[in-house]
Amino acid sequence: MLTQSEMTHKLQAAFEPNQAEVLAEVIPRASEDLVKTSDFNALTSIVKDLAVAQQDLTQDVKTLSQEVKTLSQEMQKLTVAQQDTAKDVQNLSQEMQKLTVAQQDTAKDVQKLTVAQQDTAKDVQKLSVDLRNVRSEVGGISRSMSYALENEAYRSLPAFLLNQFGIEVTDRLIRTDVGGEEINFFGHAVRDGEPMLIVGESKQRLDERRSSYQEEERILSVLARKAESVRAIYPDTNIVLLLITHYARPSFLKTAEAQDIIVVQSFEW
Repeated sequence: MLTQSEMTHKLQAAFEPNQAEVLAEVIPRASEDLVKTSDFNALTSIVKDLAVAQQDLTQDVKTLSQEVKTLSQEMQKLTVAQQDTAKDVQNLSQEMQKLTVAQQDTAKDVQKLTVAQQDTAKDVQKLSVDLRNVRSEVGGISRSMSYALENEAYRSLPAFLLNQFGIEVTDRLIRTDVGGEEINFFGHAVRDGEPMLIVGESKQRLDERRSSYQEEERILSVLARKAESVRAIYPDTNIVLLLITHYARPSFLKTAEAQDIIVVQSFEW
């Protein structure tokens, strides 16, 4: 850059000396206040960068605004969901309260049922005692009826056996024990001059309603067992097997007849 004296010298070629001196003094000062081209270019570049940054900022603001809007919508949805959850929790609380009440009612019902079961157990126990008493009474009545049948048979059988089968009872019929077996009807008899022993049992009824096939087999088996007990003591004496009853069904009469067992029904004597 020219010095002031050099600039004055050059300006004197075109201007008056006084003018040249003033211009030489003013021009440097004015140039100092002017923006250099490089600085202006730099400033222009900065402004451009600032504009781009402003555009990016505007885009970021738009993006942020959209995100805020989306977040607001999500928050709104979350608020609605929380409200629904609150309602569900409230409903659940009400259901739990109802369930608690129901459980309390159930507990009361169970307690009542327990008391009722205890009362029922007492009633069943009492009924069991009453049933045992009834059975005992029925058993007593049954035994009384059996004894009544047997007592009647003791008086009526000798004549009946003689008239119907030619069997003469030589000693009175008795209830006794032979070889460890209780014999309802035991007595000595003869038929056609041949001695024999009468071994008999009594049974109230031998009908289809009161006696199954197994029961029939049991009765016949008991009679056979008692006959064997007598035969062990009287091996050389014939034995006549006898069943006394109020009524026997026809099929049982046939079965007994096939086994040489005399069945006498009370209405026959």
